[in-house]
Amino acid sequence: MTVFAVRPRKKSNEKIVLKHADRWSYDQFRQPDAQFLNGNVVLLHSGMTMSCDSAILFQATNSFEAFGHVKILQGDTLSLKGEYLFYDGGAQLAQMRKNVVMKHRTQTLLTDSLNYDRLYGIGYFFAGGELIDAKNRLTSDWGEYDTKTRKAKFNYSVKLKNPQFMLTSDTLHYDVISKWAEVQGPSNIISGNNHIYTERGYYNTTTEQVRLYDRPVLFNQGSRLVGDTLLYNKHIGVITVRHHISYEDKKNKIKMMGDYGQYNELTGEALATGKALAKNYTNGKDTLYVHADTLRLYSYNMKTDSVYRVLHGSPHVRAFRTDVQAVCDSLVYDTKRKQMLLYKDPIVWSDQKQIVGEEINAFMNDSIIDSIYVRRQALLIEKVDSTHYNQVAGLLMRSYFDEQGQVRESNVDGNGTLIYFPLEKDSTILYQVYTEATNLRSCFVQKQMSKLLGFPSPIGTVYPLALAPRERTFLPSFAWFDYIRPLSKDDLFEWRSKKQGSEMKPLPRREAPVQNVK
Repeated sequence: MTVFAVRPRKKSNEKIVLKHADRWSYDQFRQPDAQFLNGNVVLLHSGMTMSCDSAILFQATNSFEAFGHVKILQGDTLSLKGEYLFYDGGAQLAQMRKNVVMKHRTQTLLTDSLNYDRLYGIGYFFAGGELIDAKNRLTSDWGEYDTKTRKAKFNYSVKLKNPQFMLTSDTLHYDVISKWAEVQGPSNIISGNNHIYTERGYYNTTTEQVRLYDRPVLFNQGSRLVGDTLLYNKHIGVITVRHHISYEDKKNKIKMMGDYGQYNELTGEALATGKALAKNYTNGKDTLYVHADTLRLYSYNMKTDSVYRVLHGSPHVRAFRTDVQAVCDSLVYDTKRKQMLLYKDPIVWSDQKQIVGEEINAFMNDSIIDSIYVRRQALLIEKVDSTHYNQVAGLLMRSYFDEQGQVRESNVDGNGTLIYFPLEKDSTILYQVYTEATNLRSCFVQKQMSKLLGFPSPIGTVYPLALAPRERTFLPSFAWFDYIRPLSKDDLFEWRSKKQGSEMKPLPRREAPVQNVK
């Protein structure tokens, strides 16, 4: 079968010249147009030298067949070897067969059948072939190599290998000079721990730079990164992803999304911006969603079986899970300790409870909040009804939750103040409790306070409902931020600020005086 691309061509009028043969014969009766050549045959045509063991020269059609140890030399950069050749001098087309070796500069092409178009300098193989250079080995079922542009095209079962990576594809275009390979169709690139799937992209076999399009996917040690466009620099280990990105760590059950992202495979750090959203689904029943202008995911113990991630978000952080919601300026979530740190004007909600402070530490388990530690200006508010709110305030606060997500114990250290509205059996309110103490400890059973301890020297008053002064019904720092609270995961992307004047002002911190020692 003849396989040549249909290209415009001008027929050559130059005749094939016999330079040498040990024996020459001619039979005008059996094959009048054929000259039979044997022994060290050498033929010349248009800058090409062909040598072989034997040949049949057809002068009328300006063509020949060559047999045994066939070799073509063209200039000092191109050679072809094989066991059989048919050459058309008018069209300058060569069809080499059996153990074909084509060498051009530093490239070697191995195949069993090769058609070479001398006019355009292009070699075609169609029964499997292999292109080899100093570092790369490229195989496919069909391909062509252009000796003028030094570009190659390969189709069907394409495989490109070198010591650093292996690439498989359906279609590949390769530039020998620039070392850029273009893939089309389902393709896989495997390099170290990285496995990339793409259907369109470019790969540099020298620099290992990658440019991929049409939503490529990167797999790396249990993580998965996908986006519309992926740029990868192997030497610095940085992967840049643009538009509709998604990074998932299945081991730690964290997923991060956004419009722009980066991943450093050396450090395990991932970044997402532009509608950035992180999902933690360690709890199979519920998922924690976190949004911030910028999300960063840090990896630790990457070379061990104890790898874990720490998520950082800032600014404009909003978080939602069915049983807990939060807002703050900055957030840190540790997957190993299952600890969430919120600072710079943080607020946490759970059911009808709201917690504020300068810094909030929430410790999670697989399904609910386990405990919350609030540092400086701590305030826990629980909405009893539309007009009554239980309130606990102090410098430091630790609250512990039961399996249903309800507060079972709350401890306040420093300037403790409590306002509490006990519920009667019929859920009515008859009086309120006001207590002050340096330290407060309160215990709850089924949402009702079962024990209250104040020490040292507590003071307190029980007021009939509606008879307590306002300053003992609402603490000075009281504010109910329901208009800020995230209502769903879809509500996370709309930042809502506190009303003017209700922002928390951090307390001044005491610093030890600097002493000059003489």
